[in-house]
Amino acid sequence: MSTNEPHEKKRYTPSYLFLTIVSAVSLVCDIASKLWAEKRLAEGPVEVIPNYLEFVLARNRGGAWGILQNTQEYVRRPFFLIVSVVAMIFIVSLYKKLQPNQRALTWGLPLVLGGALGNVFDRIRYGHVIDFIRAHAQWGGADHEWPTFNVADISICIGVGLMAIDMLCTKKATKAPAE
Repeated sequence: MSTNEPHEKKRYTPSYLFLTIVSAVSLVCDIASKLWAEKRLAEGPVEVIPNYLEFVLARNRGGAWGILQNTQEYVRRPFFLIVSVVAMIFIVSLYKKLQPNQRALTWGLPLVLGGALGNVFDRIRYGHVIDFIRAHAQWGGADHEWPTFNVADISICIGVGLMAIDMLCTKKATKAPAE
């Protein structure tokens, strides 16, 4: 079958429905877990795995690892809101440019977006982020503790990890010899 019309290659468009659903699920899980933490952990910490994992209610006024924790509210709050909005715009702009073979990034970007939205929601609502997962271990005679975190932080970390996997796989694919 032959036609006189030029053969057009269809441009790939990533699914914004997928972006919305994965981000929304991440956001809902974060908000629900924080609501649970506020109610349940107000009574006190819950030890999940003795000497390793506990749930404890914490209010983080700063960023990751408490960065800017002691900065004045009029500086800290706008700073984190602006950084979050810029990050969300960046995520959506990256998502628009996805290629069909970028599976890790297809999942990573919505997870980061959902996590960012969860923490922004807290900052707008409370002026701080609700954290409640505390992991720690003892070795070498000392207690080693990871900063307290939440479900949004887990989504962000998994998403960033998937973004790194995509970057590594993309570099390998571009370095592979052409056949």
